[in-house]
Amino acid sequence: MQQEIIISGFGGQGTLFAGQLLAHAVMAKGLHVTWIPSYGPEMRGGKARCTVVASDEEIGAPLVRRPSAAIVLNLPSFEAFAEQVKPGGVLVVNSSLVPRRCERTDIRALHIPATDMAEEIGNPRLANVITLGALARATGLVDIEDLEKALDDHLPERHRKLLDLNFRALRLGGEQAG
Repeated sequence: MQQEIIISGFGGQGTLFAGQLLAHAVMAKGLHVTWIPSYGPEMRGGKARCTVVASDEEIGAPLVRRPSAAIVLNLPSFEAFAEQVKPGGVLVVNSSLVPRRCERTDIRALHIPATDMAEEIGNPRLANVITLGALARATGLVDIEDLEKALDDHLPERHRKLLDLNFRALRLGGEQAG
């Protein structure tokens, strides 16, 4: 089993954090994992993405060209990666910022108003966590509980007050994936 995931958006949307959280959850399950960040020099507001490769065997090459799953948090990311997801894969779209629908019928596309949902629960910066919950549920790579444990273990001290809200965001995202 090997899953290759791209998480992409603007700098400041938490794409790298979501990828790190996923990587920690995968590693805690005893799987092999790579996490590679990529961002432009602009940082906040510029392009940001990361790749996560998870496997039950050693990972030969951490490069991802045709992901089995992707989270796209903005329109430029949708345009860049929606067509790259492998047939049978999962695409999680932040429909709050992506007005277009994925027309592909060979993948499972989840259009979730993640930014709007995050605002409703009190923190618009949790859209990344909502989409990560949806991705986890849709792919089965990790459980919501695995992500909650990774959050509890790795959330920086300065953000600990947001732990319960992050848990809520993960569960909301998981519910969106049915």
